[in-house]
Amino acid sequence: MSLLDKILGRDDQARTTPAKPDMPMQHVLDHHARLNPKPIETCTPEEARRQPTPTDAVKAILEETIRDEDPTVGIQTRDVTIPGAGGPLQARVYSPDLDSGDLKPLVVYFHGGGFVIADLDVYDGGPRGVSRFADVVVLSVHYRQAPENRFPAAHEDAVAAWRWALDNARSIGGDPRRIAVMGESAGGNLAINVSIAARDQGLPAPAHQVLVYPLVGADLNNESYVENADAKPLNKAMIEWFVKHTFADESETKDPRVDVVGAADVSRLPSTTVILAEIDPLRTEGERLIEKLEAAGVDVRHKTFHGSTHEFFGMGLVVPDAAVAQQFAAHELKRAFGTAILPI
Repeated sequence: MSLLDKILGRDDQARTTPAKPDMPMQHVLDHHARLNPKPIETCTPEEARRQPTPTDAVKAILEETIRDEDPTVGIQTRDVTIPGAGGPLQARVYSPDLDSGDLKPLVVYFHGGGFVIADLDVYDGGPRGVSRFADVVVLSVHYRQAPENRFPAAHEDAVAAWRWALDNARSIGGDPRRIAVMGESAGGNLAINVSIAARDQGLPAPAHQVLVYPLVGADLNNESYVENADAKPLNKAMIEWFVKHTFADESETKDPRVDVVGAADVSRLPSTTVILAEIDPLRTEGERLIEKLEAAGVDVRHKTFHGSTHEFFGMGLVVPDAAVAQQFAAHELKRAFGTAILPI
């Protein structure tokens, strides 16, 4: 049993028993099931991109039960195009006030989707909530996806987006002296790889990195994969499908950019926030990343949300723990940017 397991109060028996979603999380999963999505692993990539998503389930709940809730949460957006490593990339700017002349800290954000599916709309809730709670500008970046553009196309785009943000932060209301990086799931992998690339290529480093249930390992038989093999909305079969479509050969999953916990050098990385979900095949590799970062001397704050599943982070309007997770990320960003209000 690892030290982290002891801290979290886990034992070996508990790790083999699937956890149950809490009531708000189950409510979202039930609504998603009513939309009749096909299992992703049975679809072509084109079909998979058209399937109902957990975000669609959240929208359905809002339409049915919380009609007076402002889905924008007071955050303004505008779509922009930025240069990627292989051509133009779609991106979206989130800000409490797009017209303000005051520069705010900037967070460069990468969405999830296993490098194959999803887009800026599917992953709207996370960057919107972070912009609101942290009072920052967020640049959410879409990237080339597999199988049309296999590994490492997305990673190359992520670094290109970071370079663009460093040079053009002011054009979107961001402070070029205060820029962080963030990502969910596959986007969490891109985010930490931006930090690694910045270190190795001599680029200005992120002020902080927020990694939300990041995909950072290559072991599909670890504890949380066994425990959550059939979990919703992410399970082992889906990840095997993502691997098949993302990589030309399965051996590429051993690349340090993919198997961060097994092969990457994580020394001299920026301070880090890691947010995990209990009911998630990616939980164990997230825990191992925390241990590896701490062993390398990186300042790490982390929290695992029990009763929550993969994809919960952007559901702040209907899942209370998602709002708490966004506020936790926002607090750590403010701490890194020096904008947190300290008690007197």
